[in-house]
Amino acid sequence: MDGARSDEERRILETAARALPGGVLGSARLPDDLAFIVKRGRGSKLYDVSGREYIDYLMGSGPMILGHAHPAVVAAVRAQLEHGTTYFLVNEPVVALADELCRAVPCAEQVRFTSTGTEATFFALRAARAYRKREKVMKFEGGYHGSHDYALMSASPKSPKAFPAATADSAGIPHVLEGEVLIAPYNDLATVEALVAVYADALAAVIVEPFQRLIPPEPGFLEGLRTLTRRHGIPLIFDEVVTGFRFAYGGAQEYYGVVPDLAAYGKIIGGGFPLAAVCGRREIMRAFDPQLEGTPDFVAQVGTLNGNPVAAVAGLATLAELRKPGAYARLHRTGRTLRDGLADIVRKSSLAAQVIGETTVFDVVFTDRPITDYRATLTADGARLRAFNVECLRRGVRGVRTGHRDRRVVAIASPPDPRHGPGGDARSSAGHGRAGVACASPSAVVARIGAAAAGASFRISTCTRRLICWHSLLGSSQRAPYCPMVTTLTEASGTPSSTRNCLTASARRSARTLLYSGGP
Repeated sequence: MDGARSDEERRILETAARALPGGVLGSARLPDDLAFIVKRGRGSKLYDVSGREYIDYLMGSGPMILGHAHPAVVAAVRAQLEHGTTYFLVNEPVVALADELCRAVPCAEQVRFTSTGTEATFFALRAARAYRKREKVMKFEGGYHGSHDYALMSASPKSPKAFPAATADSAGIPHVLEGEVLIAPYNDLATVEALVAVYADALAAVIVEPFQRLIPPEPGFLEGLRTLTRRHGIPLIFDEVVTGFRFAYGGAQEYYGVVPDLAAYGKIIGGGFPLAAVCGRREIMRAFDPQLEGTPDFVAQVGTLNGNPVAAVAGLATLAELRKPGAYARLHRTGRTLRDGLADIVRKSSLAAQVIGETTVFDVVFTDRPITDYRATLTADGARLRAFNVECLRRGVRGVRTGHRDRRVVAIASPPDPRHGPGGDARSSAGHGRAGVACASPSAVVARIGAAAAGASFRISTCTRRLICWHSLLGSSQRAPYCPMVTTLTEASGTPSSTRNCLTASARRSARTLLYSGGP
């Protein structure tokens, strides 16, 4: 990250500190000396008010799978704006999007739209309780389903309790709910079976992230969970807010071959605008039908911006790009290249560390314990994680967040292509990743990661849910690259040769540095 903070940006930061709690929008906060104000985004890059450029691995926390300001999405939104921004009524774009979701999502017979993923999981649970006529729900320790009261139970407990006891992760949550949420260990089917055997008659639903944060399901776990819940007549809910349209066009359901009763979607389906959805079996989804109002089966759900047409056309444009031939093959191929490069750095570091996740969502975890559940992640070195994240940001790599719930992040893009003016990139499109990216070449990505590791005095750290993968890894079309990452994969990258040489040299230095425990 080059250049000094401008007076204008300093003034806006001061205003933010006065007007916003903590000066931020959520739970993550950057060190004061590295805080910045975003001015604009383009492809894989962000530019702050001071004119500094960042490679963005955050990608809006997931929605921007095609990168910022993708031409197809911008065109669709611009056209819709001429016809109105919201109606609070059924409209053509949202019907088309619902129809596409029903075609793409294996469990989706009907769809009910919401504005956020938090709402989607909340209403999926409410629909399941109405259908099952029970009140307790089971979730998995370390699983994140948004910020509603049921979701913030044992999502990030510092001192986990014995299963199935829940721990509230936030102030303000009624203690009575701790008794309504049962906590189970992810990837431990035997324990889940034992808990269900005891509580089956009280359970309204089991909700799970099929891929929990950075942890893939063990062979047979999701299949066993599906069999178990079906046996007891308990609705199984997949939280696909992150995995939906990222692992495959049909999400984790297609990728892992397991179909739940309900699923929550968000992020990508709104193309960068507030939109999410509950999808599922007709017999459960019918509870949302207003014709049932006044009966014990009716589930009340309404929102001012549910089915917003601007969000719908942005989502439709995004999905159209992802349907292009080769989009997912390219995404997985790009992710594999990045993951292998990271693994090589880790291997040479001599640290107790590993790269975990899938090809479209992965990261480095510094612990020698196998990571199969949340408790194993607690053995990771948080201090190294923080140091590594700071060093990445100092090198202009943004996307590394600090909250337990973040896991996505990858986006190392090349510097602006001089052929297209300041901050410009030739863009076409397509592809996808955890959260879209538009990146520089995999070698450049690995080089900067290595440089950050060296700059952090050897503190590569647990970066789980941060720097690599999730949000970025966007593949692109076979044509001109929309995202820098694509450019580099198809034509050596739009990065000037001097920069590439510098990054390569940096990678070599980092690799040598990581051979001993000392720092650069």
